[in-house]
Amino acid sequence: MILELDCGNSFIKWRVLSGAVGVLFSEGVVDSDQALLGGLRTLDGLALSKCRVVSVRTAEETDALTAIIEREFGISVVCAKSAREMSGVKNGYEDYERLGLDRWLAMLGGFHLASGDACLVLDFGTAVTADFIATNGEHLGGFICPGMPLMRNQLRTHTRKIRYGDLAVERALSSNAPGRSTVEAVERGCSLMLRGFVLTQLELARSYWGSEFSVFITGGDAELVAGVAPEAKVVPDLVFVGLAMACPFT
Repeated sequence: MILELDCGNSFIKWRVLSGAVGVLFSEGVVDSDQALLGGLRTLDGLALSKCRVVSVRTAEETDALTAIIEREFGISVVCAKSAREMSGVKNGYEDYERLGLDRWLAMLGGFHLASGDACLVLDFGTAVTADFIATNGEHLGGFICPGMPLMRNQLRTHTRKIRYGDLAVERALSSNAPGRSTVEAVERGCSLMLRGFVLTQLELARSYWGSEFSVFITGGDAELVAGVAPEAKVVPDLVFVGLAMACPFT
């Protein structure tokens, strides 16, 4: 069994694959290293043999987690690293190591799934990113802006009267009509900003490639914007697709 970890700034997304073809055994999202261990310990029949990791955390935080995994399960851990070029994709950053690993792997996965098309990769997590990859694998660059969690938290932090819970968020996002309460106004306003971001990226992609490109949407808030680009493919595990390419096990 292979344990795959996507360690973001806020959460750890994990999944366990079994069998030669990588059948999904279990998966989840946790907010701490200890919660990850707790979740894995509850899995009946878990027999890990390998682990691969992508992390945007500090080196110290990543090392601490890999040490825990190695000690707990007696397996080696392989961490994805930046590269100038991999699997036909050419890193477009002037300093290639400065490109976030999650973005890099999502681009690898998107270009692979595009099967020869140019592609636009949109990732909606704590931050939102957009990346453009041409048919020859050249990364033309991208954009980064705050995602829903960052926008929401900034408004809560700097506006004293904005206070509401997760249930109110779910109700507010059931519509895009003008808000008639603070929670509706904030949540729908932020959602519309993300939808506008998508439309702008699609417009730019069309200026590059006409209609000859693929669109991939991933990340925890992907469903909020999927309707803006009906032609897009929502791939929740796009980073894991790239992780398997960057850290293959034979």
